[in-house]
Amino acid sequence: MKVVLLHGLYMHGVTLIPLAKQLKAAGHETLTITYNTVKPDVDSIFAKIDYFIAGEPEAAIVAHSMGGIIARTYLEAGSENSQLISTVVTLGTPHKGSHVADFFTNIGFGWALYKSKKYLLPNHDASWTHKAKLYSLAGNAPVGISALFNKGESDGTVLVEETKVPGMTDFELFRLNHFTLLISKEVYRKVLDVLSTPPGKAA
Repeated sequence: MKVVLLHGLYMHGVTLIPLAKQLKAAGHETLTITYNTVKPDVDSIFAKIDYFIAGEPEAAIVAHSMGGIIARTYLEAGSENSQLISTVVTLGTPHKGSHVADFFTNIGFGWALYKSKKYLLPNHDASWTHKAKLYSLAGNAPVGISALFNKGESDGTVLVEETKVPGMTDFELFRLNHFTLLISKEVYRKVLDVLSTPPGKAA
């Protein structure tokens, strides 16, 4: 299967190299898209995805953090090729928006997020309405800036509650922080299991 990989805020495609290696070893073909996270050119991102998956019977997106919101935005844009995406797996994605982004915006540091605020500010009514199945994987090891806010269970950056959204197919929690979700063998096994699941079944 062709699998598109999208990284999170302030990150780069190199962070996805270990995951890409696992996917390739399992026989998948991957495309890692590096993009400017504070000023994402979604037209360019979407065009790259469309070109990569064109002609496939089905494809998938695996995304970390903000990358999962970019994936949802891609599906919402509704290109013809977006209908080929059968599965989306997100790692620590704040589907309901980020309380950390909200905090920094409220204290006057929203400039550091620039245009990414459009994707990261809280949206408590968010839901998953796409035909592609969403598997949301989250962490609950509170190592990171989010631990300072003490607003609930988190991976140190994103609240566990922010990673849950109505309409998702499955949710799984790991004892990992926001960044170790990217390098966990346990997470890799889950991603590979999801991608090997026949359509119509839950992993």
